[in-house]
Amino acid sequence: MAQWKKALVLFGQFFKFGCFTFGGGWSIVAQMQKLYVEEEKTITSQELLDITSVGRSLPGTMIGNVAMLYGYRVGGMLCGIACVIAMITPPMIILSLITYFYTLFRENVWVMNAMTGVRAAIVPIIASAAINMVKGAFRFPPCYILTAVAFILYLFFGVGCAELVVIGIVGGILICEYYERRELKKHDHSAD
Repeated sequence: MAQWKKALVLFGQFFKFGCFTFGGGWSIVAQMQKLYVEEEKTITSQELLDITSVGRSLPGTMIGNVAMLYGYRVGGMLCGIACVIAMITPPMIILSLITYFYTLFRENVWVMNAMTGVRAAIVPIIASAAINMVKGAFRFPPCYILTAVAFILYLFFGVGCAELVVIGIVGGILICEYYERRELKKHDHSAD
């Protein structure tokens, strides 16, 4: 019974997220950051970043994968399914209405101006999510350099996502290996 209650709570939260999905999946990640990391403290920034990274690398929509992974993590399969269904329901209803009344919306100056304002408001929301996720996501300082290098490679040199993931994996292994060996040396010297 407790799992059903948790699924209902998550359904309500993700339904609310789904109502404000302007700007794509990253706006939902920003909402998850605020609720689950900053307010409820049910996960850390690093865990949310891990869920998002895995969600991006799986087939399907990134945010659908993130919703399923988060729900499954906190409450099993039932909660994962509840998160996905709740998140897609509001956009599906809104898109159905917009599709039905498309010609009216397309020619309405007020609606077009409102959409321009919504697009402008999304940029700081997504930027805030990215900044907050990066702040507490890395255990070691060189990870910030690796992130900057990946960003530059992607933005300016057209390096693909698959290659960046491989670079990230190799870089992460090397960084962690370096710090673990350093810690072992420090521990061995202090034992002497």
